[in-house]
This record gives sequence, structure tokens and C-alpha cells, in this order.
Amino acid sequence: MSNAMNPTPVTRRHWIKQTLLQSMGLAAASQLQLASSFAAPAKSAENPPVILLRSGWQTVNIGDIGHSPGILKLLEVYAPEFEIILWPNSVDRGVEPMLQKRFPKLKIVKGRLNRNGKLDSKELQQAFEKADFFLHGSGPSVVSRRELAFWKQQTGKPYGIYGVTVSEINPDLHELLSGADFIFTRETHSLKNLKEAGVTSPQQDFAPDATFAIDLTDDTKAAAFQQKHQLEPGNYLCAVPRLRYTPYHKIHKSSRWTKEKIEEVESVNRQYQEQDHAKLRAAIIEWVRTSGQKAVVCPEMTYQTEIIHPLVIDPLPADVKSKVVAHDEYWLPDEAGSLYRDAAAVVSMECHSPIIACAFGTPGLYVRQPTDTIKGQMWYDIGLTDWTFEIDEVNQQQIAERVIQIYNHKAQADAKLKEVMQSIQKRQQNTMQTMKQAVLKAHSS
Repeated sequence: MSNAMNPTPVTRRHWIKQTLLQSMGLAAASQLQLASSFAAPAKSAENPPVILLRSGWQTVNIGDIGHSPGILKLLEVYAPEFEIILWPNSVDRGVEPMLQKRFPKLKIVKGRLNRNGKLDSKELQQAFEKADFFLHGSGPSVVSRRELAFWKQQTGKPYGIYGVTVSEINPDLHELLSGADFIFTRETHSLKNLKEAGVTSPQQDFAPDATFAIDLTDDTKAAAFQQKHQLEPGNYLCAVPRLRYTPYHKIHKSSRWTKEKIEEVESVNRQYQEQDHAKLRAAIIEWVRTSGQKAVVCPEMTYQTEIIHPLVIDPLPADVKSKVVAHDEYWLPDEAGSLYRDAAAVVSMECHSPIIACAFGTPGLYVRQPTDTIKGQMWYDIGLTDWTFEIDEVNQQQIAERVIQIYNHKAQADAKLKEVMQSIQKRQQNTMQTMKQAVLKAHSS
């Protein structure tokens, strides 16, 4: 895509990407018209339904950040007349202004539910009073179950859960889940867990991670990075590293991990870091030597800025290393969106970078580690089995060959991704319609 700050000529591959994105945008627009045509109207513009959206779990991971703009985009498309109040857990590191820029009508309320069971801010108390419905956003679990239980107990008003993973279900969570108007899990393993546990929520279905709807970009930052490193849009690979366990004891000063837990995490990471990243390096080596194009190693989490060089770039052979660039500063999903959009492909050991890539029409390949929860099932559920690799079950060459196959057969890969994204958008339309009807019912009661 051309950019006023990026003089790089638009390649044929880049033109194909632009056409794909335009067609995806038209599909979304037609869904908006369809959704509006059969939705029940709100009472009035002066008295719109109000959703209290709980999201924004942490800002050390562009995936956790990405949940919020993803579901906000879905609400914008399918419930544009609703008032949305976002109650985030965290919006530091520049996340709040990024969200306000993209969603200027969005109201963000700050505050906590204290240990004594009290909301600690007046604006949060007012949001609880004003909202018709509590919507728990996409995430790795029912992250905000305590706050959701408080909403249920204090207000008696309805709630729903959208795009989460549900692993273990204890009695308290079972009661909370059963009381929801709907539960949409982001992969089918979680849906199976709900059914096996006998959860009785009337609406249960699969809705992929809300990050698949993200549309945030920062072309200025991305173009400056592309120019600095002479990256040609449509012709570079992005690669994302990951340790088997996220070292949260180094990230969060308030971590309550025991010494035994820390030693276990560090031991497993040491054991697998070389063999895992050797497979990522193999894809980069094959990419550079076969395509002759550059590669960028990017972080999805803050700690990964420190492993980009020692685990990925430094061990590369000299002829390859000269064409590999480090994005070794932590970034936000908007800049990542622009850089991934302009890439030929993204190969990632993290889950959300390929999601962001796919949202922007770029093939995203997920190299999954067995320590990375059941969320990986989502890639099989959406139809991207061929772009998903269980890291202990594949060799270096299998990942490398698939990356080159996508490069050599770009039109075929684009068509595959377009079909997948249309299927995701159809599921988003159906599940958001269920959400909308639940909120309208709450508003009218």
C-alpha cells in the first residue's frame, strides 16, 4: 500500500494485498448492512443501550492489547448505535491514546474492585449504574471473573462472555458461566469443556479471538522503519520468537511466583530455547536464500526484545544475517498492524501476531509450543491447519518449506486466507447479532 512517507514503488504482490483487503472491507460493509436490516431498533438515539465492556488485560503483550480494539471494531460494525464504556485492567504504554484515536466516541473508565468488595472510583460506580449489560471481552480465560461476579451480585443485570478460552471450571466459575446470556469461546476445545461440565448458559458457540477484527495501523512509524531498513512492501518476512514459558517473574515486579516455580520456568526455557529457535531460524534462512528478500524479527511481548539477537539473529550464517533486521523495541498493535500488513508473510511462535497479520490480509503461520494453552486449537477450527505447526512434531525444513510455498504461490495463499477470513466474519456477524439481541432485551426491560 502506498504511503506518502514511503516512496517505495507498489509491487504486484502489494497490489494483490491491497485488492484482498478492499474485498474483505466490502464483505464487512455488506455484513453491516445485513446486520442493520434485521436488528431490532434501539429505543432512541437519546437513550441508547449501554454496554460496560471489560477488556484490556495487560499491555506487555500486543496480543492482550489487541483484544480490545478487536471487539470494539465488532461493536462499531454490528452495534453502532450502542454506547460503549470500556473498563480496562490496564491502558498504559500509550494504549489509551491509541484507542481514543481510533474510537473517538469511546468512554474509558478507570478503577478497581477492591479486596473489600467496593468499587474504588465514582466514575466506575456510575458506569455500573448506567450500563444495561456487562460484556466480558476476548481473552485467555474468564480473566475478570471476580468483577463479573460482583456485577451479577450487585446489579442483577445480565452479562455475556465473548471470545475466551475456558480450561478448568470450578463450582464458582460454573455458576457464573451458567448465568451468562451467552458464552462464545475462541476455540472448540473450550466449547467442549463447557458442555462436559454441564454449563447451562442458553447460548454457547465458537467465536474466534476478537483480535481477528483489528484494524489499527500506524503507517508513519512503520514507513519510517521500512525506509530505515530498506524494506520493500510485499517482499519481506516477519518472524516472532517465544520462550516456552513467559517469564512473568521478570516482567511483573508484583509476581508472586515461588522460587520453585521460577526455577521450573527458567529450566524449561533453557532446555528448549535453542532447538525451538533453530526452527524459526531455518525458516528465515530459507526465506533469505530462496527469495533474496529481507526478514524482520519482531516482538509480541516486552521480554522478547531481549531474545531477538541472541536466539534468532546472532546465530544466523553471515550471508543471511546481513538481510535480517531486528525490531528490538517493544511496540503497539497499530505499528505492528502496518508492518504485518505490508509483509509477505508472518511466521510466529506467538499466537496473536499471525492473527493480526491475517486480519490485514497477510498469511500468518503459527508455530505452536505445547506450553501455550489450548488456544492453539483455534487455528485448526478456522481452517488454517496447513499454516499451523506443533513445534515438537515438525522439523526445521517443514516450516521453512511452507513459508517459501506461500511466497511462490502468493495468489493461492491470498485466496485461501480470503476464504478463511470470510468464514470468520460470518461467525462474527452471527455471534454479535446474538449479543445485540441480548443487550436490546436488557435495555428494554
